[in-house]
Amino acid sequence: MLLKNRVIPCLLLSDSGLVKTCKFANPKYVGDPINAIRIFNEKEVDELMVLDITASRERREPDYDLIEQFAGECFMPLAYGGGIRTVEQARRLFSLGVEKICLQTAALEDATLISRLANQFGGQSVMVSIDIKKDLLGRYKLYTAVTGKTLPVDWISFMIQTVQFGAGEVLLNAVDRDGIMEGADLTMIKKAAALIDVPLIACGGIGSLADIKAAVDAGASAVAAGAFFVFHGPHRAVLITYPSYNDLKKLLMSI
Repeated sequence: MLLKNRVIPCLLLSDSGLVKTCKFANPKYVGDPINAIRIFNEKEVDELMVLDITASRERREPDYDLIEQFAGECFMPLAYGGGIRTVEQARRLFSLGVEKICLQTAALEDATLISRLANQFGGQSVMVSIDIKKDLLGRYKLYTAVTGKTLPVDWISFMIQTVQFGAGEVLLNAVDRDGIMEGADLTMIKKAAALIDVPLIACGGIGSLADIKAAVDAGASAVAAGAFFVFHGPHRAVLITYPSYNDLKKLLMSI
């Protein structure tokens, strides 16, 4: 039985290998993506998200051959993001077996792409990733990883606009909490969840089952995490894990 709230491993891809960042910097190699997918299959993961963190920065298309391998291995729904700029690229990804695509850079540059994709493939298959970083005064700012800078655009207005354009889900990333495993930004989650009527996926800072519950309590429909599923122990040894269905059921059914 599927649980109401999804818990999604978010894998970061760089040069065909899996990496994990900390506050969107210093990517550390953590292994072979195909091996990770096979382990997550065994763990009966709800859904898997793979984000190529260098594709847009390098202005290149997705690595279709590699993504086809991912889709062929995946027993669970696969979401992919990175380098998607056109309807044709999205169509090719869907034909390979990707279930959802995730936009960020292209949505920032031309939000009408969201509408074109949603009209063609359905809003449920289009996710927009929104990265948020605090400035020196603690104010939430829209951030783009391609330049490593915040943008002079109100993040709330942008988020609402992406939903109006047809995004079926919003992936909300707390840049300052990425990889540190010290809890999600609950204030940001509450603010965002109150303003949109599509599923909100909270990402950034998850370090325990209690953190997952807190994010859902704050309004997240789903929770994505990277470090929590690939690192183990105080020395952050690489060990791919995922909570058991029963543990998640106890956690989420009590909400």
